[in-house]
Amino acid sequence: MPFVPAAATEASALLIDLAVVLAAAKLGDEVFKRIGQPAIVGEILAGLVVGPAVLGMVEPSETLEVFAELGVVFILFWVGLETRLDEMRSVGRTAGAVGVAGVALPFAGGYAVALALGEDANTALFVGAALAATSVGITSALLESLGALRTRIARTILGAAVIDDILALILVAIAVGIAAEGGVDVVSILLSIGLAVSFVAFFALGGVRAIQSRPGILQEPRFAESPLLPAVLLCLALAALASEIGLATVIGAFLAGMIVAETKDQHPIEQEVLPLYAFFSPFFFASIGIELDLDAFADAETLAALAAITAVAVATKLVGAYLAARPLGDREALAVGVGMVPRGEVGIIVAGIGAASGVIDAELFAAIVGMSVLTTVLAPPTLRRVLP
Repeated sequence: MPFVPAAATEASALLIDLAVVLAAAKLGDEVFKRIGQPAIVGEILAGLVVGPAVLGMVEPSETLEVFAELGVVFILFWVGLETRLDEMRSVGRTAGAVGVAGVALPFAGGYAVALALGEDANTALFVGAALAATSVGITSALLESLGALRTRIARTILGAAVIDDILALILVAIAVGIAAEGGVDVVSILLSIGLAVSFVAFFALGGVRAIQSRPGILQEPRFAESPLLPAVLLCLALAALASEIGLATVIGAFLAGMIVAETKDQHPIEQEVLPLYAFFSPFFFASIGIELDLDAFADAETLAALAAITAVAVATKLVGAYLAARPLGDREALAVGVGMVPRGEVGIIVAGIGAASGVIDAELFAAIVGMSVLTTVLAPPTLRRVLP
């Protein structure tokens, strides 16, 4: 019997996992499209089925996490390509109000419900931060599938999501500081805020204006046989830079897409990015289902916590965003509110930070993860119904 290196065996198992996840996600996509439901929900449920919770065919791994991260990066890069700076400015004031209200009310609601469940103040901070977050990747992909990326609703949600990310960064930093040292390093928080705001302003304003003065810049590098390679390099660079300063990678990817959208090569790049978007995005949605542990919900207290946290998460985000978006009209404001509801991977990440800090126990962690999945699954069909 020939000797098979261990590395080869591991590589084979990895390829099988990737194939299973991709095939399951696209099967869920196909089924849900045929029954007239959002494909995103089918991909999330497919991940749940092949993951540890049901069939156990695939376990969470670092490699799947990398593919999922690339998936959401290319989703937001694609969304950025469909977004122009002047269009974002037209809803700037409303988006700002939605971003602030969509963080303040959910944070207060999450803090209050955690205290009502018997948790201490440190734990309540993390629950509030988890509820304050918004998964722009989920909503962006849904708006794209509905052909609504160029609407005021989409621009308002995207602008608000950037503000959400900065405010959520502040809340998580405060919660981590209190959990670790019993206090907050005000200087570090102010520095993080300054870096985040400067990053967004520099690339949203300066980057776009710079590219407008040289719209053919993507064709200038001699190594580039098409404008795709320089564009993807810019996307990955800004995503990595955003991560380094504490922002979500998706913000950098979104800004990169906005910059590339100002070049003369926008439409060719859209066609070339489409295969990357189609290949990687299913891993992002399936990974949300794979992370879910159904055994944790066998406990009645966990189910009660899940119900309470989910109800507060939906109500506070919906009401806060709706009220702030009223200048758009009631119907569009309702659509903005629904679009801000999904917590997706963002809520799970915040809960993971809390668990690593020792202030969130296994039952509460399961409830927050369940809330993140439920808000992600419920939002797409609801948004589809209320979208004008």
